[in-house]
Amino acid sequence: MAQTALRISVVEGDGAVYEAGSRATRGITVLVADGAGNPVQGATVTFTLPRDGAGGTFADGGKTLVLTTQADGKAAAWGMQWNHTAGEFEVRVTAAKDGARAGLVCQQYLKEKTAPQAGGSGTFQKEHHYKKWLLTGLVVGGAVVGGMAFAKGHTGQTNGVAPLPPASIGTPTITVGRQ
Repeated sequence: MAQTALRISVVEGDGAVYEAGSRATRGITVLVADGAGNPVQGATVTFTLPRDGAGGTFADGGKTLVLTTQADGKAAAWGMQWNHTAGEFEVRVTAAKDGARAGLVCQQYLKEKTAPQAGGSGTFQKEHHYKKWLLTGLVVGGAVVGGMAFAKGHTGQTNGVAPLPPASIGTPTITVGRQ
């Protein structure tokens, strides 16, 4: 068969940024085409991660992943486990079919793992601390016949739940609530 020029391009994943130590949430997808721009089915595509520094491993635990393009000319590497070394790195991608070859590098970035910051923005507020919940129920003959709940914040005020009146149940007496 006559040797045809191959072209390879990144469809998805170039320039992706991940937290060091995380798992890739997106893949690296490449398109292999012939000299006329038509997708090439059956091309062997090799993805290679760096041996040292920032990087990681593919889902099988290796540094190299070999795939074959589908009818659409695409091959996608997924599920990379990134290591804990922050920095920029390259994933080398090569494609080959019938003696023709093409290659490129796909940039990836691992950023330092960020610790949660106290006093940051969001909906968590000081009054969310120190909530106390009490759930009670009475089991009679294997069935729950009643239940109560209340929440009290650190200020001593109830938070949107009406105070419970004391409850008494027969002899002996069991009292729940304020006295």
